[in-house]
Amino acid sequence: MTDLNALTIADARDALRKGDVTSVELTEACLKAADGAKALNAFVHPTHDLALEQAKAADARIKDGEAPAMCGVPLGIKDLFCTRHVPSQAASGILEGFKPEYESTVTRQLFESGAVMLGKLNMDEFAMGSSNETSVYGDVVNPWKVDDAQRTPGGSSGGSAAAVAADLCLAATGTDTGGSIRQPAAFTGTVGLKPTYGRCSRWGIVAFASSLDQAGPMTKTVRDAAIMLQAMAGHDPKDSTSADIPVPDFESMLTGDIRGKTIGIPKEYHMEGMPAEIEALWTDGRKMLQDAGAKIVDISLPHTKYALPAYYVIAPAEASSNLARYDGVRFGHRAKLAQGDGITEMYEKTRAEGFGDEVKRRVMVGTYVLSAGFYDAYYNRARKVRTLIKKDFEDVFAQGVDAILTPATPSAAFPLGAMTDADPVQMYLNDVFTVTVNLAGLPGIAVPAGLDGQGLPLGLQLIGRPWEEGDLLNTAYALEQSAGFVSKPDKWW
Repeated sequence: MTDLNALTIADARDALRKGDVTSVELTEACLKAADGAKALNAFVHPTHDLALEQAKAADARIKDGEAPAMCGVPLGIKDLFCTRHVPSQAASGILEGFKPEYESTVTRQLFESGAVMLGKLNMDEFAMGSSNETSVYGDVVNPWKVDDAQRTPGGSSGGSAAAVAADLCLAATGTDTGGSIRQPAAFTGTVGLKPTYGRCSRWGIVAFASSLDQAGPMTKTVRDAAIMLQAMAGHDPKDSTSADIPVPDFESMLTGDIRGKTIGIPKEYHMEGMPAEIEALWTDGRKMLQDAGAKIVDISLPHTKYALPAYYVIAPAEASSNLARYDGVRFGHRAKLAQGDGITEMYEKTRAEGFGDEVKRRVMVGTYVLSAGFYDAYYNRARKVRTLIKKDFEDVFAQGVDAILTPATPSAAFPLGAMTDADPVQMYLNDVFTVTVNLAGLPGIAVPAGLDGQGLPLGLQLIGRPWEEGDLLNTAYALEQSAGFVSKPDKWW
């Protein structure tokens, strides 16, 4: 058998059921791989004892029969998910020492299905970033290396993407507010699925922008994404935005047959200055789906050009509101105060010490756009644009389009430090193909589809109809089969 940590969820499930391997063996292989990959800086709070305890329980459950598909599967959990009695810092200094007394709904459901937690994964602070360079734990390094440069794994779920790509775990949880699952997946040659807003509960996930945040799986294959999503999804009365609709068996919908499906190609995504390799990959993807029997049509999403500005008004506004709770009073970091300091000084010093520069920048932008004189000029206008972007997608789907094919990112993974000193807007432009999906609340998936001239992975994005993740996953499965992407990073860490 291959290295156990290199297995997919589907292969591990089958091997566990046959008795070819135990969850303890799988878990030990992943823990060993993670311990030997310190150079990637993906795992920040390992949970060895808990993992082995969960693995033993999973083995007993499998032996008894009737274990769910995720039973015994070792996962990495993004540090944004609150995990009971395990540090949950959202990669921020302000939450240093915070160990929740409760479990997020998504991790609780995964653990109830028998999944094993190897530890918490690095990320951009409060999920704010596209390169995993804003973390209090330091940068995550992309396992893909083609020269002397260390590259970004993308953000904010960079630790999750790097851990899955380097086979440190079989899969990982991610969250996506403006592309934070799909962009890192594309940068690391993995699969990243952002479900429809409301498909997975947000309860117990540290909030960034509440109307945009959505949890999803980051996996090695589309089949794995289908298996893991089923365990993560479902209605949760504790989350008022959680949808009370049935969760289908997503894996059973993976036939690979997309004959008669209509795939839209939006003309507005042909961005000025797009690298020729991204354009060529998009053309190849279009041909792959056409050869698989889909009908390809050109479509228009006219308000796409306003998506980035609208997103970078709405997301910081919601962040400014959500992050007001971090004040040094109840939990996390509290600054040392001088004699005579009052509560205002405590707030100011705690936030100045606890928040990183990018978080401070977004909180200030958000507070500005929500202030009395600018609320209508910025925030309300952005909300109206958001409605128009949503309507663009509704109009296209009403014309019979089943899914939309776009690039996932405007480039391959760039070197760490290449954009941090530049204008922050340059970094924000990395989200150009992904933010529309969050603004409209739609499901989107990044599928690895090829390598650039240097040998770095490139991904394509498919956007689906709301609540039709099964259909979207099947289209992604057909694309995955046609692309035949099997490349892995050479181990250097």
